[in-house]
Amino acid sequence: MPAHILALIGAIIAEVIGTASLQASQQFTRPLPSALVVLGYGAAFYLLSLALNVIPVGIAYAIWSGLGTVLIALLGVAVFGQRLDLPAVLGLALIIAGVVIIQVFSSTSTH
Repeated sequence: MPAHILALIGAIIAEVIGTASLQASQQFTRPLPSALVVLGYGAAFYLLSLALNVIPVGIAYAIWSGLGTVLIALLGVAVFGQRLDLPAVLGLALIIAGVVIIQVFSSTSTH
């Protein structure tokens, strides 16, 4: 798998860790989750910058933010006991469909 794709995947994972840790930090009152927020977001932006060497910024950001949103919503359900109603599920499905369309059909995206 190309390095820019691995960097984008890593950026998504790091952003999800940072966001999940933000919830767990309880408004930065818990040291370990608070440190994970800073490290997660720092790593996410660094890895995203590596992906931007090859992937156009609009495409990379759409994939990064879209998949990060879907993953953090699923993590919220699994870890934090949050519930998703039907409109939320449909919206997340549309995000996934958008990422798939970009990857499969767009000539702007790098594969």
